[in-house]
Amino acid sequence: MKKRFKNILLSMLSNLCKLVAVFFSYSTANKWRSFKTKLHTLWIASEFKAFGKGIVIYYPINLFGGKYITIDSGVSIGKGAALTAWDSYKGHNYEPEIFIGSNTSIGDDCHITAIYNIKIGNNVLMGKKVTITDNAHGEINAESFSLPPADRPLYSKGAVIIEDNVWIGDKVTILPNVKIGKNSIIGANALVTKDVPANCIAGGVPAVIIKQIDLK
Repeated sequence: MKKRFKNILLSMLSNLCKLVAVFFSYSTANKWRSFKTKLHTLWIASEFKAFGKGIVIYYPINLFGGKYITIDSGVSIGKGAALTAWDSYKGHNYEPEIFIGSNTSIGDDCHITAIYNIKIGNNVLMGKKVTITDNAHGEINAESFSLPPADRPLYSKGAVIIEDNVWIGDKVTILPNVKIGKNSIIGANALVTKDVPANCIAGGVPAVIIKQIDLK
């Protein structure tokens, strides 16, 4: 009896889906999502310091300090991304700057946060859940350790520079004072704590150079 009822219910649901598809097909739904994304991008554009042409920002996005963020033309930012530029925290003031170069693609749920300077070059490709930060909660000293982490003043060891044509895999974390040279590839789940030269493949925790490509 239960099996028969289940089959009837599944049949009804199947017929309902077919009926809905007649009036609102999958391709129509995709067109609606594309239209909604365009509206969202236009709505949020004025929040940024500078905003190029042909940019796509998927909903939702967590944006803070947009007036310190420049996005060049052709950039795509996936849903759930967080772009935060902090000019003050716990009574301390900062001068943040984030620059995202042209035709760069930032995957879903990526987090880019600055109190000093993050520069991402042109044609950079990021997977999902990438974290790029130029700061941390406090320095490594007794004074900072005497405070709860959330109460420690933000501290930057230096800028993060990602040059052109870099490919960053899913769930990579890039820490402060790091430069990644052009054309390099960072493997998924890597923790980048030091500079990566141009034309390299790096991976691991912490990330190390796995291979260097000779372009000559």
